[in-house]
Amino acid sequence: MKKTPRSGWTLQRRIAWFTVFLVLLLIVQIGILTYYSVSRTVEEEIGSRALHIASQVAASPEVLHGFKEEDPSATIQPFVERIRILTEAEFIVVGNAEGIRYSHPIPSRIGKEMVGGDNDRALLHGESYTSVARGSLGLSLRGKVPIRDEAGNVIGIVSVGFLLEDIRQMTIDYGKRIAWVAGAGLFVGIAGAMLLARNIKRTMFGLEPEEISSLYQIRDTVIQSIREGIMVVNKDGNIELLNQTARNILSVPKGKNMIGQPVIEYVPNGELLEVLRTGERQLDQESDLGGKTIIANRIPVKSGGEVIGVVSSFRLKSEIDQLTEELSQVKRYTEALRAQTHEYNNFLYTVSGLIQLGAYDEALELIHKESSDTQDWIQAITDRIRDPAVGGILLGFVNRSRELKVDLTLDRESSLKKLPARIRSEAVVSILGNLVTNAFEAVGRNDEADRKVRIFLLDLGDDLLLEVEDSGPGIAEEDMPHLFELGFTTKEAKHGKRGFGLTRVAELTKQLGGTVSVEEGEWGGARFVVAIPKEGRQGNESESRTAY
Repeated sequence: MKKTPRSGWTLQRRIAWFTVFLVLLLIVQIGILTYYSVSRTVEEEIGSRALHIASQVAASPEVLHGFKEEDPSATIQPFVERIRILTEAEFIVVGNAEGIRYSHPIPSRIGKEMVGGDNDRALLHGESYTSVARGSLGLSLRGKVPIRDEAGNVIGIVSVGFLLEDIRQMTIDYGKRIAWVAGAGLFVGIAGAMLLARNIKRTMFGLEPEEISSLYQIRDTVIQSIREGIMVVNKDGNIELLNQTARNILSVPKGKNMIGQPVIEYVPNGELLEVLRTGERQLDQESDLGGKTIIANRIPVKSGGEVIGVVSSFRLKSEIDQLTEELSQVKRYTEALRAQTHEYNNFLYTVSGLIQLGAYDEALELIHKESSDTQDWIQAITDRIRDPAVGGILLGFVNRSRELKVDLTLDRESSLKKLPARIRSEAVVSILGNLVTNAFEAVGRNDEADRKVRIFLLDLGDDLLLEVEDSGPGIAEEDMPHLFELGFTTKEAKHGKRGFGLTRVAELTKQLGGTVSVEEGEWGGARFVVAIPKEGRQGNESESRTAY
């Protein structure tokens, strides 16, 4: 269900109205400035035009000749009227030095004094200028130019005028055109605002800001809660996102900001950049990261077919190994229980048969023997093996050995106290379990009388020793170099599920800083010896050796 914004306005509406308001504000401001500029320009242009016409009339031979005649208006009035009509001026008035008119658009006003009171600058000082004054025809913009004789003396004045009402009407006409252009601009702005708002909404997947904020908080919480390390790299190879688990795996100091930093500084193997370059995903890849083995998935992020980033999730291999060990241990316990159930079913069937046959003494003897053997093993494990997990797996193998008809013995010199904190019980159980399972399989083809497996555990001194010996066929010389390689096996594989046990033993031993070796045993089979330091060796050195 979509969340309603608190303001009641959707993001699209807010963007659209805000953009329309900005466009309207800009258009109004530009329109006013344009109208004002056009108004000033029109007034200046008409003023210049009036001054130019007045200058031409003042310098014309007809006007100068008319001033010398007995009736100047007879010559000047027809000449000036023609010019007024051609130039579309409102009036052209020629007056003498006293301001008496020699021409006027209304002939009846010729011979009367000029109105407006703005002739002094031309008549007294000989200046040419424009002015705004109210004359007999109304308020007008005028151009004033003095008339001079051959000696340069001011003998009269020419006044050319345009009514301000006409000028304002002309400005209004220009303003209407500006308004039409502004209206068209506003329409385009509104349409653009709607398209912009819709495009932004689509880009944001139709989400409102409140929804985006909520999703971001949820995403951040989810990413931080994931136990795997999460890292996102952009197309430039810089870190965009990193959760706390990733920081812990990378051993990043607390408070250090890695966002925006080149990923190559923290993950120098370059595999992330390889995915960024090729666009090919990498799944369940084992890598070394600052001395830590990780299992990583790297997925390219694509937009329109172009790789724009990489998402990497990774986890310490030791954590996965620990989970595998726990599952393997559960599987062994289950197998041991199954074997014990099967063995005791057979035992009960035998006892039942002896009783039915009336062989009570034989039945009692069998019961006493079974009880004694089981009690001996339990007592031996209780006295010598103090770790419950190791003791449990040994007891499980006792039952399994009976089912397989294998003579399993725990060396009398065996002794295992509580394991040090650095050595996990699960690791020891996994190592011992894989070695004993291999030993059972190795002696499986021997005659029942020759199926022997011996276990020796000792934690005296600085090392924990685990030794498993069998009476099997041993290991061929040519197989020795490959014994601990992943997938290598000397047994027939079933559905590809072989060749992992000894590899797992070598890996766990290396993680614990120990050594594993194999040699020929007293019975002619293989003897595996694992030595694990209780306190850890400097540099966590370990090795796998074969000797035969």
